[in-house]
Amino acid sequence: MLVVATGAAFFFAQKLKTADPVLLSFRLGSEAISPNGDGRFERQRVTFRLKRSELVDVAVVDQRGDSVREIASGIELPAYRTIAPLTWNGRDANGKIAADGRYRIRVTLRREGRSIVVPKSFRVDDTPPKITVVSIGPGAGAGPELLPRADGQPAEIRLNSEAREGRLLIFRTAPLPIEQVAEVPIAEGSDRASWNGRDADGRLVRPGTYLVVAQRRDAAGVLGSSVPLDSKGMPTTVYGKPLPGRGGITVRPIAAQPPLLPTTAGSTASVAVSANGERFSWTLSRLGEAATQRGRSSASAVRVKPRGKASQLMLFTAKKGALRASVPVPVDDAGSHPVLVVLPLITWQGRNPVDDDGDGEPNLLTTGGPVALKRVLGTPLPARFAVQEQPIMKWLARNRYRYDLTTDYGLASGRGPTLAGHSGVLLVGDTVWLPAAAARKLRNFVTAGGTLVEAGTDSLLRSVTLTKRANLVSPLPAATADIFGSTLEPPAGGDFDITAGEDQIELFKGTSGLFNNYDVIEATKTVPQGKPLASAVSGDGAITIVAFRVGKGTVIRYGLPQLPSRLATDPDVQGLMTRSWQLLSR
Repeated sequence: MLVVATGAAFFFAQKLKTADPVLLSFRLGSEAISPNGDGRFERQRVTFRLKRSELVDVAVVDQRGDSVREIASGIELPAYRTIAPLTWNGRDANGKIAADGRYRIRVTLRREGRSIVVPKSFRVDDTPPKITVVSIGPGAGAGPELLPRADGQPAEIRLNSEAREGRLLIFRTAPLPIEQVAEVPIAEGSDRASWNGRDADGRLVRPGTYLVVAQRRDAAGVLGSSVPLDSKGMPTTVYGKPLPGRGGITVRPIAAQPPLLPTTAGSTASVAVSANGERFSWTLSRLGEAATQRGRSSASAVRVKPRGKASQLMLFTAKKGALRASVPVPVDDAGSHPVLVVLPLITWQGRNPVDDDGDGEPNLLTTGGPVALKRVLGTPLPARFAVQEQPIMKWLARNRYRYDLTTDYGLASGRGPTLAGHSGVLLVGDTVWLPAAAARKLRNFVTAGGTLVEAGTDSLLRSVTLTKRANLVSPLPAATADIFGSTLEPPAGGDFDITAGEDQIELFKGTSGLFNNYDVIEATKTVPQGKPLASAVSGDGAITIVAFRVGKGTVIRYGLPQLPSRLATDPDVQGLMTRSWQLLSR
């Protein structure tokens, strides 16, 4: 029987090849279909005519000739009459979407006892076409294209292939919220397009980080996107991974880069400025005071010589038209003093929304990095600077306190003033990320008898790796305990009055013991060596301001994000800071 069946199949195939052609015409609705539910090219339409009347079956077959789905059975078709359009929804006999590939139509002629597989094929294509933004010019380099350009030219976007049908979607990714600002068509058959830095209404967009997403459809109508978009049409990102392609554009008329280390009083400091080659004005001033120096330049770096012999935090401001960029410039005097003040440069840059690698997404430690320390600030000043570091530094200057000044980068890299020889360390801002080397140094300093004051919040819980090229990589999530072993409650919002309680070190000497009307607290849950040395609690008993022992030393944590901003007006905050300074200095 097997031999007979094989012979019959061979005879049937030969009959197909030599049979009188009965198919007069044949037409497919499209060259490709994509049964993905997007409403485009979902079904294939089939029509044909026969030379003779017949009882026909119609099926879709794959490249091997195997039947995938029968779409008509037992249809009586008169001669020379076009069959009513038959449709196939791209699914097999089990209701599953057919695999991508080429398919044909098989017409079975029941009376003649033979089948015709029509040579003309079509594709099932459910795979999005790969489209990539290869580069954005005319500027060169690894980073994003910068707008506006001095020559007035638009950004030139180059794609990986010529587009049949396409568009560019322009998103602002920083500052938040992310939103689409413009749409630019991609010309038929072109692999290039341009954007002039204007929104959908023709207005110049505001400074920030922008992402170009290229989209086009293939012959099956499947939409490909250079960056995946979510259900709301917004770019999707993956923690710690760059976006695909090179779709970054930064709109930045003027920006400046903060120094990594303090300059020595009496020496010259260099401040890098990005103004796209155009002329700008600049000033150097003490915090909250009139400019002590000013000038005009078009250079990429401005050299300034801060006046005075004492440690201080200066403010360098570059201006171009109505826009300005300011960066802190730390100055450390040549002497040695009991207290070392540490600026959180790593946290400034970790929160700084600047696109380093040109993918269109800001490089932030909160999204996994990497982050370059040597880069401009994407905002006029570091986040929270005006309400955190600036009030404390102004208070130190107003009271003429003498201290040494450095950055957390300086501590981690071993450059600039070190912990050796100091009795106290003041962390003036949120020290959110700290390299392991600096964390060990701080812990050893306190354990050996030093005093540390944390004026910021959300501090000393996260580690980050500092490379030899001053890049920050591999940020870790918050640990369950900080570097001293104390644990914190998550920040809580509400209406809080904080009352001083136990006080073995007279931390609240010079205050009324009351710190009222705070909207947010960061409570301390546990301290490493039993009971606190001093504490002030909220109405429900949450320890907010606290001092505790670590080895032979002391850690003081305020736990009030709003506290520094009240230094100029609140006597209780002033009294707390004054007593903290006394404990730091002894």
